[in-house]
Amino acid sequence: MNPLPDYDHEPVLLSALLTPHRSLSGRGFAVVMIFLAAVSFVTGMAFLMMGAWPVLGFFGLDVALVYVAFRINYARAAAFEEIIVTPSDLHVRKVGPRGEVTEWRFNPLWVRLDRDDEEEFGITRLFLVFRGRRLSIAGFLGPDEKASFSKALGSALAAARRGAARPAPT
Repeated sequence: MNPLPDYDHEPVLLSALLTPHRSLSGRGFAVVMIFLAAVSFVTGMAFLMMGAWPVLGFFGLDVALVYVAFRINYARAAAFEEIIVTPSDLHVRKVGPRGEVTEWRFNPLWVRLDRDDEEEFGITRLFLVFRGRRLSIAGFLGPDEKASFSKALGSALAAARRGAARPAPT
């Protein structure tokens, strides 16, 4: 992973590390899997005693599929986005679940923040618009988190346009 650029030469107006939300800890995952395996085993044994022995295999398959789904989910949790705004630079770095890094650098004076809103849900997508191209950001945040981040990023971009050392209070 590449180190971040050195921003000691000018003030940082915004520094955000956006990560996917994961509400289930490793311990919680173990508890869920043990509970699911125990329920599936007991239920499967009941079907086995009734003579429906193939059902036991399907209960085992269900537990295995839930385990695989959780492992994929945890692997994707390694992804993150880092967004840094200074008066002369907007740096976006996206790190994928496998560690692949993609970076973009923009002049904050020429970047516009755009968003897709839905009446029922709020902000569904955020974009940085530069020279007619759109870069999707903050994709794994919820609508309320996107609204808060949009406000903070908008303030930082406005401060960069003003040439201010710090964003204006909100």
